[in-house]
Amino acid sequence: MRQVDHVIAQRLASGVPLVGSVSHYIITAGGKRLRPALLLLCCGALGFHGDQRFNMAAVVEFIHTATLLHDDVVDDSALRRGNATANAKFGNPASVLVGDFLYSRAFQMMVDTQSMRIMQILADATNVIAEGEVMQLMNMHNAELDEAGYLQVIRSKTAKLFEASARVGAVLASATPEVEATCAEYGQALGTAFQVIDDVLDYTGDAAVMGKSLGDDLREGKTTLPLIAAMQRGTPEERKIIQKAIETGDLAMLEQVISIVKTSGALDVSRLAAQQEAMRAIAAAQRLPAGPHADCLVQLASQLLERNH
Repeated sequence: MRQVDHVIAQRLASGVPLVGSVSHYIITAGGKRLRPALLLLCCGALGFHGDQRFNMAAVVEFIHTATLLHDDVVDDSALRRGNATANAKFGNPASVLVGDFLYSRAFQMMVDTQSMRIMQILADATNVIAEGEVMQLMNMHNAELDEAGYLQVIRSKTAKLFEASARVGAVLASATPEVEATCAEYGQALGTAFQVIDDVLDYTGDAAVMGKSLGDDLREGKTTLPLIAAMQRGTPEERKIIQKAIETGDLAMLEQVISIVKTSGALDVSRLAAQQEAMRAIAAAQRLPAGPHADCLVQLASQLLERNH
């Protein structure tokens, strides 16, 4: 990971000072670096130790960071990882344009692999993520969104880059199509579980620990699994309260909504869904060659359910 950070620092260089300032601000603001770590772990599990793994790990972090820059503009977010968002600090235009810079820099770096397969995987993933963002935008303040529609959004918007990161690790290692598919399944399941837990934390987490404001999803009109489950399990009156909160984004109703989510058992439903995805990831990891890297992939999926930020 230190090597990946070294590549990131090198490739953030730009002759335009604002590009460097915004890029450096968001890249160094913290973050879990899960996607690059996932790529490195898959490479390690499959015996690939070439330097190109550091380059590709930096690429997936750049793509992820570009989506964050654009997301925060779309969502009008003010806080991420405990700090002011880039758009709050530098303005929306700078955030959008530097996000574009990071996307294009990532594609420049992909060419270094001389692998059409890797370029195809990452180009396709970037396109699917953009579609997922648009799907989410179309579903803002839509209280009728069901679990299938919710899963379609998060598998496109969040899980796709996890899936691509794991798949690229397999391709770098010249793995068989079957092993590549196993890595991709692990990534998709892990990414789905990660997002479901993220959505649970929006109603149960500690804002100081999470580094973002509680209730952001509700303010933005996002119909997430905790709300879908609460509407299914609550009384007709409780369903109306949640519907109104989603449709208006009124944070004055947040305490009521949190109470309904907690008393209806919606959190248990959501955590069970995340657990099922984590178990799917663990099963995939256990089909990879035994060793410390595969063990770490298993541990990563199991600990994901316990995270608080």
